[in-house]
Amino acid sequence: MTSSDEIVIFTTGGTIDKAYFDALSAYQIADSMIPQLLETARVQYPHRIEQIFRKDSLELTDADRAEIASFVAGSGSRRIIITHGTDTMTETAKSLAGFADKVIVLVGALAPARFNESDAAFNLGMAFATAQSAPPGVYITMNGTVFDAFKVIKDRGRGAFVALN
Repeated sequence: MTSSDEIVIFTTGGTIDKAYFDALSAYQIADSMIPQLLETARVQYPHRIEQIFRKDSLELTDADRAEIASFVAGSGSRRIIITHGTDTMTETAKSLAGFADKVIVLVGALAPARFNESDAAFNLGMAFATAQSAPPGVYITMNGTVFDAFKVIKDRGRGAFVALN
């Protein structure tokens, strides 16, 4: 296996990495849970994790999206997973449209990974499978589904991602 087959995980923050710091605080982004999730799942596929940001996705700017794209461009891997907040995940996906030779998977969670009833571990597992098996393109893995990242929206009312026709 070459280094281009290694999965590179770029973390940017979002709900997947949020935590309460005390009983009076709102969620804040803490250290990433991704290493722990992968260790717990006994993931053996070669991978490495790089932190880009620790931001809520509503705080991401176009300059931040350009920086994410720069990290993707600079990666020698053709398999990329980006952990990301769900509110602006589709906007970031659009900024990654120019990478015809890479499989890019954006993934997040609707509940923090630190919570027992979080969707984070399942979504991350879907992202790993997609990064290994999908043809080049940009995808979002949420709610047990692999979506074309350019044909999906977050439906806040349903608390789910929904494919566009």
